[in-house]
Amino acid sequence: QVHLVESGGGLVQAGGSLRLSCAASGGTFSNYAMGWFRQAPGKEREFVAAAARGGATTRYADSAKGRFTISRDSAENTVYLQMNSLKPEDTAVYYCAAGISFVMFVTARGIDYWGQGTQVTVSS
Repeated sequence: QVHLVESGGGLVQAGGSLRLSCAASGGTFSNYAMGWFRQAPGKEREFVAAAARGGATTRYADSAKGRFTISRDSAENTVYLQMNSLKPEDTAVYYCAAGISFVMFVTARGIDYWGQGTQVTVSS
């Protein structure tokens, strides 16, 4: 059983930056692709970014490309999401996720474990 704990959310003005962290425990970190989803009020949960097991291969939603960067630290069993040039439409609860299949990661069906979520609010 993998336990994921997110941190780093908060309130930021448009154009600002935040870095989300997700600490994993209870499993073998290197066995899992890791990534982030988000869910805004009244909307479905959507894929944001993912990093394959080794971290060298990444994938981003079109909305995140060029602004967000995902990285993982195997020594710390932690995955990060650096978010720059934030927009009000980025406001959502951000969820850390772990899944065995990187190929399936972009769909919620490919996720084996979820964190509890962290709120990101971007003011205009």
